[in-house]
Amino acid sequence: MSQRLEQQLNLLIELDKLKSVLRRTRVRSAQGRLENSAEHSWHVAMMALLLQEHANEPVDIAKVVKMLLLHDVVEIDAGDTFVYDAHASLEQEQKELEAAQRLFGLLPDDQGEELFALWREFEQAESAEAKFAKALDRLIPMLLNYHNEGQSWIENQVTQQQVLQVNQKIEKGSQVLWDKAKSLIEEAAANGWLRN
Repeated sequence: MSQRLEQQLNLLIELDKLKSVLRRTRVRSAQGRLENSAEHSWHVAMMALLLQEHANEPVDIAKVVKMLLLHDVVEIDAGDTFVYDAHASLEQEQKELEAAQRLFGLLPDDQGEELFALWREFEQAESAEAKFAKALDRLIPMLLNYHNEGQSWIENQVTQQQVLQVNQKIEKGSQVLWDKAKSLIEEAAANGWLRN
């Protein structure tokens, strides 16, 4: 077997660990069970395919989907950080960079560099594709929380202001989706799922 194929297969087996990284949001279809990061990545990639028309700017949807499938692989090493935990989020950036270097470093150089560049582009959120991908990445946990009657917001005593502040990034990728998100946040607050 070629060294290139061996390197690619090694990363594929390593990626299986993403199925064990639990998030704070529960899946809608099996209430009570926490979502894992692999499920999240698949779900948000499907969102990109379905909601492409709502991006603020034209996007290369294949690139958006690639970014979304890659964006959380770093959680294999860095773990998932609850987006409303400001302190933990400060430390997460360095952990994720080190994880990206290790994981993409398992691949042949050309492929590893390409995927690492895509991951960095997502993190920097400056291109139209990265802004849209970030918007979707912020929206899907909010949708699950809303449809689970505020489950992780309630469990973690999240305020309406925190949700507005953290998720305002949606606006940079899609004004339509940000308008929808704001209406969900207002309803969630009215239902008592968010603290004042």
